[in-house]
Amino acid sequence: MSKTRAQSAPALQAMSGVDEEELREHVRWLSVRRNFWHQAAVNQRIGERLGDLFAALGYRTSIEGPLRNVVAVPERAEGEACTLVCAHYDSVPSSPGADDNASGVAVALAVARALARAAPGAPVAFVAFNGEEDGLAGSADFVARLAHRRGLRVREAHVLEMVGFTSRARGSQRAPLPVPIPGMPDVGDFLGLLGSGPSNASVSAIVRAAKEATPDLRVVGLKTYLGVDRLLPVLHRSDHAPFWKAGIPAVLWTDTAEFRNPNYHRGTDLPGTLDYGFMRRVAELLLALLASTSRAGT
Repeated sequence: MSKTRAQSAPALQAMSGVDEEELREHVRWLSVRRNFWHQAAVNQRIGERLGDLFAALGYRTSIEGPLRNVVAVPERAEGEACTLVCAHYDSVPSSPGADDNASGVAVALAVARALARAAPGAPVAFVAFNGEEDGLAGSADFVARLAHRRGLRVREAHVLEMVGFTSRARGSQRAPLPVPIPGMPDVGDFLGLLGSGPSNASVSAIVRAAKEATPDLRVVGLKTYLGVDRLLPVLHRSDHAPFWKAGIPAVLWTDTAEFRNPNYHRGTDLPGTLDYGFMRRVAELLLALLASTSRAGT
């Protein structure tokens, strides 16, 4: 995917609307214990509020299935193959989940608002999954229903899973695999991307796009081939995994979770621990990618 200056114009227009205070506010109200089973009433209220927010931006929004996934589809993209932007909105029972995964939901909302203003016809849909912390239940249900769903065809999914925590201390980043990863930093201040098979080309495209659109955001991509990822369960721990299993390209965007963030699944995963400048740059990169791919028709 080549990215010309003409293709960059919609992205630059959209990026001007990414506001750190907006991200901070979304993280604040999302950061309550909201597990699907253990805090069912709170979980349901969060899902309903997300549905209202997407609907207010002009998306055709529904709460679907027994897991109450929130699905927001652009009105003008009926029948067109869409890129999905996804993030889970539930938490583990013991944590307010600011990074896991209010950060991903907040970035998705900011991107949805920017696109609704700058490029309302862009074929980009949004899904807030529920039940990720309970065996990826929501994303598995969504993918299982896709084959029979009308009005939404998926080209590719971008899954935002913990995109808010950074550390600039030496040794703050651990490797997620028991084998060395070439180019893996030991400082936890980068965005990690994970691809497999057909989504590996997108990982490369995102890394290239970052050099132009967000040069101050370090991005590290991990690509797997020939089904090697199936031998490494740690690579299947988020909502990209059901897409991979179904043969749908999907890229995981992450700060690497417990391999960096000491607050992972703890009561200390609070809004004040996050890096909102980092989140803003992640949103800007995603917007640049979406504008480029929509314009190129890839």
